[in-house]
Parts: sequence; C-alpha cells; structure tokens
Amino acid sequence: MNKPRPYIIGETNWKQISSVNYEVAVLPWGATEAHNYHLPYETDNIQLDCIAAESARIAWEEGTKIGVLPCVPFGVNTGQLDIPFCINMNPTTQTAVLADVIESLYGQGISKLVVLNGHGGNNFRQQLRELQARFSEMFLCTVDWFGVVDPNEIFDDPGDHADEVETSLMLQIAPDLVDDLGVAGDGSTNQSRIKAIREGWAWAQRDWLKATNDTGSGDPAKATASKGKELIDALSKKLASFYVELAQSDLSNLYETRND
Repeated sequence: MNKPRPYIIGETNWKQISSVNYEVAVLPWGATEAHNYHLPYETDNIQLDCIAAESARIAWEEGTKIGVLPCVPFGVNTGQLDIPFCINMNPTTQTAVLADVIESLYGQGISKLVVLNGHGGNNFRQQLRELQARFSEMFLCTVDWFGVVDPNEIFDDPGDHADEVETSLMLQIAPDLVDDLGVAGDGSTNQSRIKAIREGWAWAQRDWLKATNDTGSGDPAKATASKGKELIDALSKKLASFYVELAQSDLSNLYETRND
C-alpha cells in the first residue's frame, strides 16, 4: 500500500499537517464534461490530479513545503447545458467558492495560492482581480496547465479538447478508462459563419453540439502514452520550478526596480 504523500492534503492527517509550515497552496480546478466518444467525463480532473501531484512532488523534494488541495470537479460549461451530465458551475459561483477557500487559507497563515486550471471554459483572472482586493496580503495567481508547454514540441496535431494531447495524457495516466481509438470521432469542428470570430479577433461562446461533431475538438488518432509521459514530465518540472521560486519570494518585494 502506498504511503500518504505529505504534499497531497487529502492524504495527510492532522498530526502531519500541524508539523509542517506550508508555504504554497495549489488548488486544482477542472470540469465534468463529455470528451468525444473515447475519453471519460472526468478527463480534466484526472489529468489535473496527476499533474498537480507530480509537480508538487518535485517541488517538495527540493525543499518547498507545498500543499495540493482536492480538485474542484465542476467548471464553466454554459455552452454544454444540453449535453447530459455536463455539469456547469457559473463564474459567480466559482468566485464564491474561491473566496471561501482563500479566506480559510488566509486565516491559517498560508499566504500564497496557485489556482491550477485544467479546463478551457474556466478563466480565473477576473475572479482573482476581485478577490485580490479583499485579500491584499495574499499572493493569488492562476496557471492554465495547457499553456505551460508548447504542445507543438511534442504532438503532431494538437487540438483543444479530447484531442491528441488529452488522449495521450489519459493513455499514460489512466489507460483503462480510454476506449479503443477506433470508436473515437475525428474531433472535427464547424467554423462560425461570422468572419471576425473565424479570424479570432472577436469571441463568442461556442454552442458545443453545433460547433463540434463528436464533442471533441482535435483528432486523437496519433495519441500515444509515450507522448503523454513526455508532456507530464515537461509540465511537472516547469510547474515545480515555479512553486519553488514562489515559495522563496518575498511578497513585500516582488518587483524589480531600476536600482536592482
């Protein structure tokens, strides 16, 4: 049986927690939604748990006292309300949940929080702008794991949902939950008829069942477990270096000046 990992808060007990001066908290935040025909609804959360744990392990072994909180499993899915069991959590609800988490940590003396995001429909920047004003003595930030490493360095044809990237990750992390790729759709999408949106300088939420043909966006055909492992390794090392730097940072002196 595996030993509890001291950097995973859900696996630790009060005796362990009370003996550690945690420097950084990480809050993984995912979603519950359809991922083509071959990946499970909890794909985002499964990926996040792995990436958060592995990056925290590296940082912990380098001496950083980091605590990973349980993953929040519901994200913003307002464009998928007509897909069964795609669970939506509105941004206003996310803000309320996030505020309670931050207030708890703040009262416990934990001054640095990273919201590790694993779902494209989530965007925590505006929430953190609002909450930073309420908790001015804390450092609040967010990281989208899918923006940490350029996928083109590893993958042949990256998309953005249930694609080669996510399928490779799941083949490495939880292969028993991945159906045969022969049943997967090709992840083709349908472009907007509005030119500005097609060109990317205007934005509107996608109606997922009309914008996609199988709830995927990107072809998973070339996915492999080895590509997934390569991405996990690259992500974990880069995130860990950020955690280490953040833990060592003086919150009263975060900006370089001309005299430095």
